[in-house]
Amino acid sequence: MPKRFNFLKSVRKHAIFYVCLAVFIFFSIASDAFLSQNNLMNVIRQVSMLGITAVGMTCVILTSGIDLTVGSILGLTGTVCAKMMVELGMYPAFAVVAALIVACLCGALSAFLITTVRIPPLIATLGLMGTLRGVVYILCGGLPVYGFTKAFKVIGQGYLGIIPIPAIIMIAIFVLGHLFLNKSKYGRYIYGLGGNEEAARLSGVNVTAVKYMTYMFSAFCAGVAGIVMLSRLFSAQPTTGSGFEMNVITAVVLGGISISGGEGKLSGVVAGVMIIGILSNGMILLNIDSYWQMVVQGIVLLIAVGVDQLGKALHQKSRSK
Repeated sequence: MPKRFNFLKSVRKHAIFYVCLAVFIFFSIASDAFLSQNNLMNVIRQVSMLGITAVGMTCVILTSGIDLTVGSILGLTGTVCAKMMVELGMYPAFAVVAALIVACLCGALSAFLITTVRIPPLIATLGLMGTLRGVVYILCGGLPVYGFTKAFKVIGQGYLGIIPIPAIIMIAIFVLGHLFLNKSKYGRYIYGLGGNEEAARLSGVNVTAVKYMTYMFSAFCAGVAGIVMLSRLFSAQPTTGSGFEMNVITAVVLGGISISGGEGKLSGVVAGVMIIGILSNGMILLNIDSYWQMVVQGIVLLIAVGVDQLGKALHQKSRSK
């Protein structure tokens, strides 16, 4: 006999998806333009870079870490790729691969500072964020880099049927992240590190190797987002990705990934990414001032972290009884 549907239990278990649905319905009513096909495709294209980067950030936060370099890596990857195509005449595919290797090396540097130099993840990635942003300005002299082949536009502006190619790339990265976290032993190690790093170490997990792999994967995802952004803008801007890391962290935490690590599922991050994208798009359609948009995004982050911490406190209290 099939189980009877319990709405309240469903809301508690899948709250983030109901919130996403509520936000979608609100802007559908508030703006006549929101439900148009062009706008919905635009929303999907806009959230693609956020979603791609959020997959890597999810893995990092699950280890009880943080990666503030993703915005700078996004900008650096695009700049390196553009410079290679324009100044070195490199074939686009080779330039993309080379730029992604640079991104992974940046992730390895973050892991080195955290695991070997023993700098806390927040400070290590904060310092590296500023350093890499400076490197971007040095490489391009503070000026946009443009002039590469128009065929490169396909990555960020093309379609497969009615689906934007950036959305297809995002879906592929989410599938890769799902397999990585749920179907591989490294996924179990990542959750283990976030739950209790010392226990994971004592059980034989190579903590250093897992952290290297995790931060490099985060940097790789940011690099892929940087290539998509470069193709979409069709120029490498030195300011590209500035402040992007906060949107990524907000989407991940909003999606149910515990900021303390060890808890949460990637499926919830999909909803978190969509909420951020719909909020941003909806507020633009309603002509809400950009400063107020920043206020709303900050409040959303505070609420997400606050709910996460209150939930943990209530859970611990119930267990202690």
